[in-house]
Amino acid sequence: MKNTPVNYAIAKEIINSYNLPDFGKATIREVVAIASELEQRTGTEFIRMEMGVPGLKPAQVGVEAEREALQNGIAAVYPNINGAPELKQEASRFIKAFINVDVAPESCVPVTGSMQGTYASFLVCGQCTQGRDTILFVDPGFPVQKQQISVLGYRHASFDVHEHRGEKLRLALDNFLSKGNVAALIYSNPNNPAWFCLADEELKIIGEMSRKHDVTVIEDLAYFAMDFRKDLGAPFRPPYQPSVAHYTDNYILQISGSKIFSYAGQRIGIAAISNKLYHRTYPGLTQRYGGGTFGSVYIHRVLYALSSGTAHSAQYALAAMFKAASDGTYDFVSEVKEYGRRAQKIKKIFTAHGFRIVYDTDLGEPVADGFYFTIAYPGMTGSHLMEELIYYGISAISLSTTGSRQEGLRACTSFIKAHQYRLLEERLQLFRENHPV
Repeated sequence: MKNTPVNYAIAKEIINSYNLPDFGKATIREVVAIASELEQRTGTEFIRMEMGVPGLKPAQVGVEAEREALQNGIAAVYPNINGAPELKQEASRFIKAFINVDVAPESCVPVTGSMQGTYASFLVCGQCTQGRDTILFVDPGFPVQKQQISVLGYRHASFDVHEHRGEKLRLALDNFLSKGNVAALIYSNPNNPAWFCLADEELKIIGEMSRKHDVTVIEDLAYFAMDFRKDLGAPFRPPYQPSVAHYTDNYILQISGSKIFSYAGQRIGIAAISNKLYHRTYPGLTQRYGGGTFGSVYIHRVLYALSSGTAHSAQYALAAMFKAASDGTYDFVSEVKEYGRRAQKIKKIFTAHGFRIVYDTDLGEPVADGFYFTIAYPGMTGSHLMEELIYYGISAISLSTTGSRQEGLRACTSFIKAHQYRLLEERLQLFRENHPV
């Protein structure tokens, strides 16, 4: 084990300094810190695959709109808590153009990234009805969302949807939701980390179950239109981004500027609340706040308390990007297809050196190439593999932190540089020699 690209003794010392009983349970930020410290201490370049940070330039149309807003003095004015009218209008139009669903501008609420959008959604959903304080995770999913539940003091339940695809999903959801304690359910589509995509028949099942059990669906669309097996980039023309919004009126869509527009640093997104849910009243909200609808509580009580609004300039940036996409003058899907090309190359390198793709199929079809993929190595748990790869200058996170029941790792393609494909091959060749199957 000492014949490794990263100094084994130093790596072991740094890992041990974090006092992690199970390295596989390390958070994304802890893995980032460990890899960064190792790079600094050893001078060894790491192949960073642990954190889902955009690796492309931000959309220029957004940069220009934000610069203009700042030059016009917008930074001196508090933002309207409801959101800039231009953004609300363009968000509504974007949703119509690429999902073919009508969400009124009023119901499109600016948030400081989908992290705040989901946090506020969890918070309000858990206050609507007494006895409903559990969030159901259709896993695998984004690990930090469970951390949000812990901060809130709510409960959560989960199941690995990999084992319940197609019609099996109905029974799984019915079993959980029939208990009567679930306030909302959440999933990402495309999926983080597995990158499979729920099909329309599965979204229809989710919609039917949400109506049957009166449960709000939180649909995380962080990787909007990034199922590159379909041409989802043409506005106002099918095929559209699949969404549960076609099958229920009890939903909140989380649409972020971070990945699709590479605008992560400005923390900007939209929580699109269905028109019906926005105007719905709940006894729990009336008791707590003295009145108000779901939408008004979400904005004027919760978001106001959390951040007093979203940065003005970033709202103008997102409005400009939504507008350009809906106008057809900015093809954001073509831009982010680079992630798919990277995934295809990287997956071939891993599989050529004895690794396998964990979530490799999607309802019988090969899983798409995109922002994330999943890997495993024979005879190793995800935790073991995660630590072993650190010694080879490769950082990723364990699938166990995502709610997956599978052994393996989540790897992100966004930070891979052109020269690192050869470096990855060299390191995995050595890894295989040191870990013969």
